[in-house]
Amino acid sequence: MSKDQFIIVAIDGGAASGKSSTSRGLRDRFCLMRVDTGSFYRSITLKLLEAGVEAKSNAKLNQALEKMELKTEIESGDAMISIDGWTPDESIRSERINHSVSDYAALPEVRGRLLQYQRNQKEVAQENGYSGLIMEGRDIGSVIFPDANVKLFLDASPEARALRRAKEGIVDSMEKRDRIDSTRKTAPLKRPEGSIIIDSSEMSLEEVIDEAAKYIEAALNS
Repeated sequence: MSKDQFIIVAIDGGAASGKSSTSRGLRDRFCLMRVDTGSFYRSITLKLLEAGVEAKSNAKLNQALEKMELKTEIESGDAMISIDGWTPDESIRSERINHSVSDYAALPEVRGRLLQYQRNQKEVAQENGYSGLIMEGRDIGSVIFPDANVKLFLDASPEARALRRAKEGIVDSMEKRDRIDSTRKTAPLKRPEGSIIIDSSEMSLEEVIDEAAKYIEAALNS
């Protein structure tokens, strides 16, 4: 692809594998619109919890999802979900959401509600003049954008991931989240076909960003 073409970069991986920090660095380096799909699921989870909707497939869940009006606002290069006019804040990073998000994200109805919305972020990025889209999550290269120009899968040792979580002051069970995300029937967490693995366990953030950037530059120059 030539340098004036739009590029899509998919970053997948488990909790604390380095997706967010890496995608931010690549966003700034290549003028990409960044999409943290985890924030989408966290926001949906918060709104469902507020409405008293349990993480169960039933009519109440369907009705709540159907009523939600989803739009996108861009803040500092990041695509922010808007649900009925509300945009996420630090409340989506609370301990309650940390412990609940995987249960809601595993529901086919929730994933189905967000599927096309996530794919539509490509058009949002194009309309706002970005040179490409960088989207992070757990099913980006396998389900959302299986034809992404660059597909990365970030990994790290359990020890490294636990240390990062502790430094962030986040209390959750990575083992539980990985188990739920990897075994759910709809769009499970897995390494996408054709993706490039980057193990960040012993790498600095800049080293991870530099390594990932090589593959983006190669795609831009191909």
